[in-house]
Amino acid sequence: MFKKLWNFLKHPTSHFSVGFLTVAGIIMGVVLWGGFNWSLEVTNTEEFCISCHEMQDYVYQEYQDTIHYTNRTGVRATCPDCHVPKEWGYKMVRKIRASNELWHKALGSINTPEKFEAKRLTMARHVWSSMEKTDSRECRNCHDYESMDYFEQGRRGVDAHIEGFDEGKTCIHCHRGVAHSLPALYEEDPSAVIGTSAAN
Repeated sequence: MFKKLWNFLKHPTSHFSVGFLTVAGIIMGVVLWGGFNWSLEVTNTEEFCISCHEMQDYVYQEYQDTIHYTNRTGVRATCPDCHVPKEWGYKMVRKIRASNELWHKALGSINTPEKFEAKRLTMARHVWSSMEKTDSRECRNCHDYESMDYFEQGRRGVDAHIEGFDEGKTCIHCHRGVAHSLPALYEEDPSAVIGTSAAN
């Protein structure tokens, strides 16, 4: 059986025409590419993000009490809006890095509230660092600097934005804790809460 399969793979045109093999290859490519993109979309939904209890029971509950979940305009930012890039190349890099999260899910690294809180500062710093490196790219998918109406912002917000832009800061420098609770260790480590007053 293996010998027949090997002979077929070595000389496929002896069994089928080149035209047939070309059409079959195109169809197979479309199916594989479609399946790949479908799996990307499925894993890029809030339902998928909160399918594990660590997200459902901890950070998702916090997020439901924020302006990103409920607000006067009805515009909601979901998990992937903030944590997954829209551009294909950056999205692929993020998906590959997410395999580490699956590994820790299997290990049970944060499967209890106590374990989660013990690692919250480390996880938060990782996200903050990533957002700093990308100039808060995912924030700016919705919040465009040039579209800001400073007349609609409070005086403190206007001053903070102008100062931040002048200093080359990015969104996450001042808006930590805007979608999730800050790490419990912030009393001991002031760097955990730099700029959080602007987020409130």
